[in-house]
Amino acid sequence: MNRRGVLYGLGGLAVAAGAGAFAWTSATGSMADYEAWQTRLRAVPAGPPSIPDILRYAGMAANGHNTQPWRFALSGAEAGIAPDLSRRTPVVDPDDHHLYVSLGCAAENLAIAARAGGLRTEETGADENGVRFAVTATAPQSTPLYDAIPRRQSTRAPYDGRPLAADTLKALEAAAAEPGVRLILVTERARIDAVRDLVLEGNGAQMTDPAFIAELKAWLRFNPDAAMKTGDGLFAAASGNPVMPGPVGRLAFDAFFKPGSENAKYAAHMASTPALAVFFGEAARPANWIRVGRACQRLALTATSLGLKHCFVNQPVEVAALRPKLAALLGEGDLRPDLVIRLGYGEALPYSPRRPVETTMAG
Repeated sequence: MNRRGVLYGLGGLAVAAGAGAFAWTSATGSMADYEAWQTRLRAVPAGPPSIPDILRYAGMAANGHNTQPWRFALSGAEAGIAPDLSRRTPVVDPDDHHLYVSLGCAAENLAIAARAGGLRTEETGADENGVRFAVTATAPQSTPLYDAIPRRQSTRAPYDGRPLAADTLKALEAAAAEPGVRLILVTERARIDAVRDLVLEGNGAQMTDPAFIAELKAWLRFNPDAAMKTGDGLFAAASGNPVMPGPVGRLAFDAFFKPGSENAKYAAHMASTPALAVFFGEAARPANWIRVGRACQRLALTATSLGLKHCFVNQPVEVAALRPKLAALLGEGDLRPDLVIRLGYGEALPYSPRRPVETTMAG
C-alpha cells in the first residue's frame, strides 16, 4: 500500500525535449482540469448518499499502487466486494496480501457510507472470494468518518514533526480495534529510526530488482491526462512531483529514480514523522488481511478527521526477509507484519485518481 515519489530533474529534461509551455501542457493536460475532475469524483452528496454514492465512497479507499483491485455489488438485501485479479501486482504482492487488505479498506468505507445512507451492513463472510454483507434498512447515521472519506489521502511528503497528543493516539488506537488485528503505535524516536533502517533496506532491495521496477513503472501516471484516462495508478503530482509528457516521464524515471536519492528522500520523510502505525494480523490468510484493511481504513479516516496526514511505507512488509526483523523489533514474535504507516501533520497534495463507479461493478 505504498508508494513512491520519483525525483525527476525536470528542468534539464524539458530543455532537452525542446518543449515550450503550450506544447508541454498540450502533452500533459492541465492540473485545473484534473482538480475539477477530482472535485466531481469526490463530491459530497447533499443528503443521505444513494447507492451509487455509497459505491463511489467505497472506491475512495486506500489500496496498493492505486490499482483499485475490486468489484462491487450492492442491491436488495446483499452487498459484496470481490477481488479483481486482473489488477494484481504479482512482483510487489506475490501472495495478494495487499490486494485483500485493499478489499478490507473498501469494505470499511462501504459500511460507513451505507450507514449514512440508511443501510446497515453485517458482514456474512470474508475469504479469498472477497467480502459479503447482509443489508437491512436503518436510520441514516452520518459520522466524522463518513465526512472524512472524500478528504482522506496518502500524503507522500515530509511532515512538520509536531508530536501527536496522548488523546489523539488513544483515538487512533480505539478506531483500529478489530478482532484478530494488533496495532502498535510507535512514537519513540529510537524505534522510529530502527523502522526507518528497515524501510531503507527494503527500498534498496526493491530498487535493484528489475521486475519490481518494471511493475512499478507500469502503474505510474506522469500527467493529468494519463491519470484521468485510466482513473488509477500512481499520479506524479499526488507525490509532489512535476507532471510531464509520458515519454519524458519515462526517460526521467530511468535517469533519476536511483537507490541513493530515493533512500535520502525516505530518510528525510521518516525524520519528519512523529508516529508510526504498524499492523499485525493473527494469521496470514485473506480473511485476516481483510480485517487488517478494515482496521487500517478506520485509523486512516480517524487520522483525517483529526487533521493528520498518513502514508504507507511498507517496504519491511513487502520484502519477506525483513518481516521477522520488524516483528522482533516491535516484540511481536512470529506474527507477520501487515502494514507500516507514517502519521503526522503536513500539507495536502493533489488527490490520486479514481475510476468511475460503473467501471468497478461486478458482473
